[in-house]
Amino acid sequence: MDSDQQTTQPTGGSGQGPAQQPVLAHGALQPPADVRAGSSVRAWLVLLAVTTVLLAGDLVSKWWAFEHVAGFPVTVIRAQVLDGRTIAQRGIQSLIPAHEPVVVVPNVLNWTLVLNPGAVFGIGSGKGWFSVVFTALAMGFAVYMFARWTSVKDRWAHLAVALLVAGGLGNLYDRIVFGCVRDFIHPLPGVKFPGGWSPFGSRGEVWPYVSNVADLYLIIGIGTLMIFLWRKERTLQAAQAAGAADRA
Repeated sequence: MDSDQQTTQPTGGSGQGPAQQPVLAHGALQPPADVRAGSSVRAWLVLLAVTTVLLAGDLVSKWWAFEHVAGFPVTVIRAQVLDGRTIAQRGIQSLIPAHEPVVVVPNVLNWTLVLNPGAVFGIGSGKGWFSVVFTALAMGFAVYMFARWTSVKDRWAHLAVALLVAGGLGNLYDRIVFGCVRDFIHPLPGVKFPGGWSPFGSRGEVWPYVSNVADLYLIIGIGTLMIFLWRKERTLQAAQAAGAADRA
């Protein structure tokens, strides 16, 4: 048994085994070892299958966008992306031929091709090592959470982990193969804050970022895991309150 766990105590009359109660570990509600997702081969296989499907969806969407959005195929060459002199003189977006955005829904959604040298929303731009390390740590933590903090029944949390891993792998693939991340989804194009307010420093646009399906996976996955942890914390607090009431 792990040293960070408290053993469960038998309850009920004679002939009954120990009751499987939640185990408190590091301030979180951790399921008993025999029902953790990490101990279930089926849970691992489902996670792998869902992650593979999601990853394929991201990579296919990027391929489609760079084949069709500009009206002609746009090829991204890693050597050009990593040519510091050219990028310093003209910028990475100079590698994308001029093209008109594809209006999917006016003022709601456009397709437009952009190369992102950073992580999500351009964080860590120009620091490839930062993006790789950040992605690896995020995926590692998500898999650890799946294995240790979720039970076989926490399917929404498992989906969130699959979204995080697929999103991280999708953008990591781009960074390794192309030297940057291929983006094409632009929500709320041209929509601006009233009164000239510009909190993002980009001409007052409500959403100045162009992203991709992998970024969408990451946002949804993080949000879902936050809700999962919040609900776990509430369950922990309720269990602690019930235990205190029993001891009173």
